[in-house]
Amino acid sequence: MPDVGIREWFAIGRAIAQGHMSRYGEGAHLTSGFEAALGERLGADHVLAVNSGTSALVTALAAAGIGPGDEVLVPAYTWMATAAAPVQVGAVPILVDIDETLTMDPEDIRRKITPYTRAIIPVHMGNAVCDMDAIMSIAKEHGLIVIEDSCQAVGVRYKDRYCGAIGDLGAFSFNKMKNMNIGEGGAVLTSDERYFIRARSYHDLGSMIRGHGDRLNEPEFVGMNFKVSEIDGAMLQVQLRKVIPMLQRMQKRRAMLAEILSQSQEFRVTPHNDPASAVSLTILADTKEKAVALTARRGVHNRLRDSSKHVYTNWEPILNKRTFHPKMNPWAWAKREINYSPDMCARTLDILDRTCVVPLKLQYPAPVVRLVAQKLAG
Repeated sequence: MPDVGIREWFAIGRAIAQGHMSRYGEGAHLTSGFEAALGERLGADHVLAVNSGTSALVTALAAAGIGPGDEVLVPAYTWMATAAAPVQVGAVPILVDIDETLTMDPEDIRRKITPYTRAIIPVHMGNAVCDMDAIMSIAKEHGLIVIEDSCQAVGVRYKDRYCGAIGDLGAFSFNKMKNMNIGEGGAVLTSDERYFIRARSYHDLGSMIRGHGDRLNEPEFVGMNFKVSEIDGAMLQVQLRKVIPMLQRMQKRRAMLAEILSQSQEFRVTPHNDPASAVSLTILADTKEKAVALTARRGVHNRLRDSSKHVYTNWEPILNKRTFHPKMNPWAWAKREINYSPDMCARTLDILDRTCVVPLKLQYPAPVVRLVAQKLAG
């Protein structure tokens, strides 16, 4: 993960010195400067900084007009926020199996589409990219909105485009576990002006006094307060300069390790939807028992089945269809009965049972990491 150090400290000092802590204060420019730079770098016409990745997902759904009675397809392997975000706008999540790439299986997407499906949220989990060509094709065929959850793939490419800027909208996270780190933060990306105007309005309940200009005749509506401060914008400018060089180092390290580990007779390197751009590495054993044994080996971090709220079986509020108030329960507004069970995505559980994470260890010299990989490969 990216370090936070002296450059961020100086950036915060400049934000304080300018005397405008609010991003909409007179003379404030750090957050808007970051948004413009990120959009230019990634190929999105509009970027809106928000206070978390979860807020980014909720804002994107609200911007797209997703609401009660709508179904949103989400993967069974992702942080629970992906499934919770549709609930926050009154829609219901429909769980989709992953394939061995650890991302949404396009064939299961097709199986889960109903007349009430409005959107797909593909998740680029742990920097492993989805098959976006297939997903965008399915969405176009069925008239669905695609909201990329790129919270775990900030700055990562899928073929010739950046994740988060491929779908109709994208969501980023900037917390301590992500490719860009300011402690907590997020962003919404889109090249659709109407979606951007609606997102901006939703994330700032006081938007009618912010001087946002033309709203394309979009009326004001009740939203939330997901704004960030100029301190966030200052830190994000620094982090943006770090992320691409870091990912380039990760890409080289991953390629080296994958070449070595692909020689093993005990496991396979997990397939990837764009191997040339890969910046993360996992391995796939034949059985759960072999994967458990691998976690005791040097060079292996953990099994994905053991990754807490990233696994749908640990989403108790979702499985139990429980919200903060019974009369604010989207499942009661659904147009058909929606039920969940712990075994509903058995293929996902099987893959997670057999998949182990191999950390890239950028903090160690390449020869040391190479030697560990060679021993792991046998």
